[in-house]
Amino acid sequence: MTPEKPLLRDVAYQEIKARILKGELYPTQVLSERFFIELLAMSKTPIKSALAKLESEGFVTVTSNQGVTIRDLTVERIVHIYDLRVALESYVVERISGKLLREHVAKLEANLFESQHAIEEGDGEAFTEIDHTFHLLLCECFGNKEIYHMLLLYNAHLQRITLKHLQQDMTRMAHFHKEHVNVLDALICGDGQARRLMVAHLEGAKRQLFL
Repeated sequence: MTPEKPLLRDVAYQEIKARILKGELYPTQVLSERFFIELLAMSKTPIKSALAKLESEGFVTVTSNQGVTIRDLTVERIVHIYDLRVALESYVVERISGKLLREHVAKLEANLFESQHAIEEGDGEAFTEIDHTFHLLLCECFGNKEIYHMLLLYNAHLQRITLKHLQQDMTRMAHFHKEHVNVLDALICGDGQARRLMVAHLEGAKRQLFL
């Protein structure tokens, strides 16, 4: 059976978001619908739909005259996102500590293997995606769909933050990876340290952003 082709509006959405995450489209730029129509060689309808979705997710602002501004991540918003992560993810690891199933451990270990490979390749973009997948996998292990979807909602913004973070210092990849290894070890051991390690991991990442 031939797989269905993705809708143009979804292709446009993914293309524009990817360019924002990579920094190819950056804050303070004021663009137009015509710019995106020409950039992606698409008609107005899918571009308009994609921009509306990106606006609802906080990536762009579309004005009445169809000017499109790439939104910046303010210090306040970054702090608030990390505060939310600390509250949710520390709870998640506390609840799953010592309770991981074999298949959970296998998925998390596979993620860490991919993470190590990205470090060796010096691929910050791949590492960023793998890094955030680790956190989402922890939520999958817990099985609370509401927490998972809440973190998924902010996932792209978090990747944007992390990639910008790594562009300042690529050596931080190894540091983040090691902290993930420590969290998984504590979860498997079930010695009650996972929550403390996760809080330290997230708070440390937040602090690094403002050095």
